Amino acid sequence: MKDNKNNKIPIPESLEEIEKYMKNRIGLGESFDLGVRKLIILKKNVHFYYVNGLTDTQFIIELVEELVAINDHEKLTTNISKVVENRLVHQSVAQIKTMDELVDQVLSGLIVVVMEGVGHGLVVDVRSYPGRTPMEPDTEKVVRGSRDGFVENIIINTALTRRRIRDESLRFEIMRVGERSKTDVAIGYIKDIADPDLIEVIRKEIAAIQIDGITMADKTIEEFLLKQGYNPYPLVRYTERADVAATHLLEGHVLIYVDTSPSVMITPTTYFYHLQHAEEYRQSPAVGTFVRWIRFLGVIASLFLLPLWFLFVLEPSLLPESIAFIGPNEQTNVPVIVQLFLADIGIEFLRIAAIHTPTPLSTAMGLIAAVLIGQIAIDVGLFVPEVILYVSLAAIGTYTTPSYELSIANKIVRLAFLILVAAFHTPGFVIGITLFILWQVSIKALNTPYLWPFIPFHPKALWQILIRTSVPGSNIRPSIIHTRNRFKQPNN
Repeated sequence: MKDNKNNKIPIPESLEEIEKYMKNRIGLGESFDLGVRKLIILKKNVHFYYVNGLTDTQFIIELVEELVAINDHEKLTTNISKVVENRLVHQSVAQIKTMDELVDQVLSGLIVVVMEGVGHGLVVDVRSYPGRTPMEPDTEKVVRGSRDGFVENIIINTALTRRRIRDESLRFEIMRVGERSKTDVAIGYIKDIADPDLIEVIRKEIAAIQIDGITMADKTIEEFLLKQGYNPYPLVRYTERADVAATHLLEGHVLIYVDTSPSVMITPTTYFYHLQHAEEYRQSPAVGTFVRWIRFLGVIASLFLLPLWFLFVLEPSLLPESIAFIGPNEQTNVPVIVQLFLADIGIEFLRIAAIHTPTPLSTAMGLIAAVLIGQIAIDVGLFVPEVILYVSLAAIGTYTTPSYELSIANKIVRLAFLILVAAFHTPGFVIGITLFILWQVSIKALNTPYLWPFIPFHPKALWQILIRTSVPGSNIRPSIIHTRNRFKQPNN
């Protein structure tokens, strides 16, 4: 077989040539999970190509039974392709004409049926990817609400979304990324709501990705799509909750689904999108607002509490008399800035250790860290008690942040604030906050200002950030997304 002008090899009529190509190209006969099932239908050879572990065996057995039964009920015919296609009892059957398509489809978990004397193949979608069933995500738990979260199967993930939005305008465009991995990537949007320019930008950026494989799934796509470099702040929002994803689709966002990943990327997003949580919308507006404000306080504490306390330690004159007791009452040989860094990084050690510690041992490790390490460190004079207190409060604020990526970025900025305060005292604190705000203002995610609606200022949108408004009152979609339809409610 020789390549034609566009390097696409047509499927030959000889099954021996096809089998030889499969042996040379994908290692048929060498890899134990690659297989071929050979049948004789109406005195014609018919071959099935498949990958064990990615296909549903029961479906294949049913298809084989149907095809074998052709010999008992059909007469000899020259049009065996039509006979076989009619007997493939499955809702998803497509025709392919090149060997590249045949290889790609087989390695994706579909089966391909090729027939002697016929220059094309029939693809049947009998995929059954290994994976877990939908369950509540660990990082987005709610007291009330659905418990079905996304899994590592893109088919299940799109189905979970379509179950919530049964709209004829909902679209899922499938693409393949990775020269070797050929990973399925889907772009999800509602056609008459989402910004067509945004859809086109995302489509072109994903199509332009040149890489062997995206085994790290959505994170690799994000780095190609947004080119954020060493900026620690997340420029897309990740969610494992199907209800959160569906809500953002209805607001006009574009979602990116990547096979093998249980997270879905929401674009575009701002800083304040990362501070919202599904729990706020599963409670009454008053309770949701209260929970949101508590979360805001936690985020502010994770950023500014430690630098502000350290500033008061360095310049006690800044404290009013009523709170002049703030600051260490004991003298130690270890500088306070060193204590703060050791304690903060030590908590990060514990967080990383908790991730890698088997669950039955994690509780014991926490007790050891809290009782032994913390208390003994104070007793020997390495830390003063207030350092442990304020570092712990800042860490709690970090964990109240709904977005894991945002919490880590805030911790990095907090350490930078501490260095500026240690070097320049009050001017360092003021300069640090000013530079932080200017930096955030300069960030744009897919041409979306990162601090919107605070900068540029949009009072109505900022009100909805601060207050969890009732659903009937939230009838306008965010203007920053440039949706084609501004109103959520049909009667508007």
